Amino acid sequence: MIGGLFIYNHKGEILISRIYRDDIARNAVDAFRVNVIHARSQIRSPVTNIARTSFFHLKKANIWITAVTRQNVNAAMVFEMLHKTLALMTSYFGKVSEEAIKSNFVLIYELLDEILDFGYPQKTDSGILKTFITQQGIKTTSAEEQTKITNQVTGQIGWRREGIKYRRNELFLDVLENVNLLMNAQGKVLSAHVSGRVVMRSYLSGMPECKFGMNDKIITDNKDKDTSATADVATKKKNAGIAIDDCTFHQCVKLSKFETERSISFIPPDGEFELMRYRTTKDISFPFRIIPLVREIGKTKMEIKVVLKSNYRPALLGQKIEVKIPTPVTTAGVNLMCNKGRSKYKSSENAVVWRIKRMAGLKEAQLTAEIELLPSTENRKWQRPPISMNFEVPYAPSGLKVRYLKVFEPKLGYSDRQTTKFIRYIGRAGLYEVRV
Repeated sequence: MIGGLFIYNHKGEILISRIYRDDIARNAVDAFRVNVIHARSQIRSPVTNIARTSFFHLKKANIWITAVTRQNVNAAMVFEMLHKTLALMTSYFGKVSEEAIKSNFVLIYELLDEILDFGYPQKTDSGILKTFITQQGIKTTSAEEQTKITNQVTGQIGWRREGIKYRRNELFLDVLENVNLLMNAQGKVLSAHVSGRVVMRSYLSGMPECKFGMNDKIITDNKDKDTSATADVATKKKNAGIAIDDCTFHQCVKLSKFETERSISFIPPDGEFELMRYRTTKDISFPFRIIPLVREIGKTKMEIKVVLKSNYRPALLGQKIEVKIPTPVTTAGVNLMCNKGRSKYKSSENAVVWRIKRMAGLKEAQLTAEIELLPSTENRKWQRPPISMNFEVPYAPSGLKVRYLKVFEPKLGYSDRQTTKFIRYIGRAGLYEVRV
């Protein structure tokens, strides 16, 4: 088969050398370096013949791997063996590079002793080889990974490049919240929480520093201590903060300032990014209240009445409202009446879907469904799945408010007043269910 196997770097320096037969001389190493690696003309063929010696070579990144023979061998088998050798190296120590080969040369020689015997391929399966070559390869980090690690350790800003310029400096901030609720038919809350995200889009020149403050309860409590004891109770309730159970921040946020000052200070990445995630379980303002009433009329009829009440301010408009009311599996027909929106029975989902485009605050809507049931021999009672709901409202149900959003850029000289800022609140339904 083959007489030797060599691995070179891009300069032609030998990294790994293994000779299996006496017919391959040491000067074969220099012949390949001069005639292939340092060749003036481009080498297109993967097989090169020099002085009755055949060189089968592959190039991967900055590495050359070469099999040498003086015999008439099966070229396809040789290249299969070379590819398998590269795959084995990758499985043991990751990326094949000059640094990785230098760090794992002992392991590579062990592998070559098992892969080839007197130049003939033996074992090339990584699963078999790992049972008796148990040595762990040393994985080297690339230049990009090293730069990333260095940035994290030194505090260098890796998420924003320098020299960014915009004609208009704009900052968009969206407070996006999902309300999750499980309520029983009597109106008692069984479980509830809000999971929220603060998403920003930054179109700012230079390397600005932004400060973002919200009505976190710790800040508000500290301020309340300074107010007089005769302060108006209604004013205190209006300015009350929210109790955040847990939160996570983008890597650009300076956590030390948040712990001491409770202000979120950061140099924003360019474009859209998620500044923070949070979760709260207390003092949640539920946008809608569902009051269900189910009345069974004998074994073949049923009446479901649903009252939907909006609990937010009259000036606000709820949108994309959808209420899904489950019906029994034996439903034969449904007669629907609603004073707002449109309703439809979907037999494929065994549910009545009630859609309302818009609904103002402190309003009420009602739907009545008269259901005809097929006679059934089974005495199983209907399990009454919960009524679910989807919606979108223009406020944060957790009560989160942006107290301030400031931008500082001393180098380019533009101030906070010269920056256009947009703040938007959107509350959506997560798993919003009411038991019937």
